[in-house]
Amino acid sequence: MSADTHSLDFSGSPINQSLSAEDKIELYRKMVRIRRFENAASKGFSQGKMGGFLHLYIGQESVAVGTLSLCGDNDHNITAYRCHAHALASGMSMNECMAELFGKVTGCSKGKGGSMHFFAPDKNYWGGHGIVAGQTPLGLGLGYGLKYKGLEGCALSFMGEGAVNQGAYHESLNIAALFEIPVVFIIENNGYSMGTSQKRSSSYRGCLAQRAEGYDMDWDVVDGSDLYQIRAKAHIAMERARKQHKPSILEITTYRYYGHSVADANAKKYRTPEEIQKYKDNHDPINLWRQRLITEGILTEESAKEIDNAAKEEAAASVTFAEESAPPTVDDIMKDVYWESDNNTEASKVGRHFFNE
Repeated sequence: MSADTHSLDFSGSPINQSLSAEDKIELYRKMVRIRRFENAASKGFSQGKMGGFLHLYIGQESVAVGTLSLCGDNDHNITAYRCHAHALASGMSMNECMAELFGKVTGCSKGKGGSMHFFAPDKNYWGGHGIVAGQTPLGLGLGYGLKYKGLEGCALSFMGEGAVNQGAYHESLNIAALFEIPVVFIIENNGYSMGTSQKRSSSYRGCLAQRAEGYDMDWDVVDGSDLYQIRAKAHIAMERARKQHKPSILEITTYRYYGHSVADANAKKYRTPEEIQKYKDNHDPINLWRQRLITEGILTEESAKEIDNAAKEEAAASVTFAEESAPPTVDDIMKDVYWESDNNTEASKVGRHFFNE
């Protein structure tokens, strides 16, 4: 367990050695698709085509792609409200995600969830959640379910560093350690929570993940700009969960280029332009992975451009799909609230489910 692994090369780890050239290119494609989706979403919001909030993932793409690339049939994931990347990395389509941003009935949550509430239970993706740290006990529950059913799998519970001071998070850590739940808590540490630096908002010794020692849990810190490192260290934690039913905390250092959300008017005030540019120049995960694959002789600048152009076209097509889709109807407001009502069960015939009829 170390907070200083920036100088190590993780390409030789067994889990990375198992990657084929096609696998590595696919990881690149997934990161590029996420960025182009987010760019298109940002443009759509600025044009007034969608309402609500919009939390962009630009700059953090390697975290979702790297960790979720390790998931098998019995692995599940859940995250907070910066959830678009996890949705796409889990296998959701741009169309259903963009339509959700536009509030259309063809969206993954039928236009009722918006930016913060993408879901795909069929892909073991249990969604984005708007309450800070609210997803951590739910992630714990996913892990408990796996253990209860005797399945060899793990739950990945993602959060931002702003969630680590919430009581629900610490309660989840306590139960995870006490009952040996196969869950990996992943702190996507972009440094600023909503708009306050980590050093001004959290008390810690070396890093946030080190708090795991208070719960007798394993922990590690990961360089979020290094896709090989993300996969190598996440694999260790996930195997610990699968094989031993032992929980872990991974703190993955990363950075967001834009504000906490599009409503963050002070995004350029609590960070200097020089700091943002330095990250873009030296730590951009997509640029670093592209250069790594070019060095390995797997990718060329020309093929990388083709992947980027294809992602742009797919994102643009998803905007068209969203614009042309129908919005929910007034009657839809009573649907997808209670299972009993939607499926006309015996329970639906007892008492009142809606009180504004």
